[in-house]
Amino acid sequence: MAAKSRKKRTTEIFALGNEAVVEGALLAGCTFYAGYPITPSTEIAEEMSARLPRLRGGVFIQMEDEIAGLGAVIGASLAGRKAMTATSGPGFSLMQEHIGYACITEVPLVLANVMRTGPSTGMPTSPAQGDVQQARWGTHGDHPIIVLSAGDVQECLHMTVTAFNFAEKYRTPVILLLDEVTAHTREKITLPDPDDTYVFSRLTPSMPPEWYLPYEDNMRGVSPMPPLGSGYRYHVTGLIHDDHGYPTSNPKEVEQLMQRLFRKIDQFFYDIQMVDEIMCEDAEICVIAYGCVARAAELAVQQARERGEKAGLLKLKTLFPFPRPAVEKMIRKCPTLIVPEMNMGQMSREIKRVNNGQSKIHTLNRVDGQIITPGQILSRILKG
Repeated sequence: MAAKSRKKRTTEIFALGNEAVVEGALLAGCTFYAGYPITPSTEIAEEMSARLPRLRGGVFIQMEDEIAGLGAVIGASLAGRKAMTATSGPGFSLMQEHIGYACITEVPLVLANVMRTGPSTGMPTSPAQGDVQQARWGTHGDHPIIVLSAGDVQECLHMTVTAFNFAEKYRTPVILLLDEVTAHTREKITLPDPDDTYVFSRLTPSMPPEWYLPYEDNMRGVSPMPPLGSGYRYHVTGLIHDDHGYPTSNPKEVEQLMQRLFRKIDQFFYDIQMVDEIMCEDAEICVIAYGCVARAAELAVQQARERGEKAGLLKLKTLFPFPRPAVEKMIRKCPTLIVPEMNMGQMSREIKRVNNGQSKIHTLNRVDGQIITPGQILSRILKG
């Protein structure tokens, strides 16, 4: 007799984008959250404070500030937990030193930044996309970073799972950028069957403790990572270090560390750089957008098609490493590119950098605390 097929355990819920982030984190195996409430990300902390204590081993801590929050997350990750925090613009600024520390010590973690209008306190309840370049270059020094984006509530869940997978796979902090509109949109989403969800957990050493090198240079550029206290000697420092983790100023060892940090990300661009091409097959005008603006752009492109315009949308789900191959493909195909953003032009600078004058690039910027509407993008498309 043939075995009965297993019934999929999917559930539909009505959720905010911030609540979907929590669902994704728990699905990915997150058991530790530390942070400080800040608009418009607070629902992530609120939901985590209710959900994590119900899980076996789940821990939620409200810290005294954002700096301490990320510090606690780093410590929990070193101890073997999948850990995350969430914040918004001012808190993200405070976290930059610890982001750098996590980069050089190769500590996996997820940091959700729900962008709001700035700089400084700005407008806490108004949307913006002004933290894009800060997410890439906010902490000092050369360093690779993975920055992801989500444009709707379902995507908030999936991109959070992806953020955890990348963090664990490449031993790196991963930043998930949302905007206030996406975070506070409430709509029906599907919680996937956990058995059908790909979840990556960090590799732990298989060799004896005396053979273990915490920062060994191997083919993947990613060393196994044991929990602190598990019997493996593991020195952690923010100083440039050798493969044992001890500080060094030896030029050869310094070069080796820096090259490996970049190589472990660079050689897996095909895995990390994610985009969606929507109606791009025959497009002559391409809109390149991310976050809630990509959602508005998709409707604008559909409306432009109804008017006979060959418009398409390249939706960026990975912002950094910058998805250059996908953008260059659109540059070769489309004489005109339109880049709408809720800032004065941050991702558009990256696109112009690789364009080299091949296509006409038009920016559409809004910085008044309001969203870019489909009508505004449609008007720009129709101008050609």
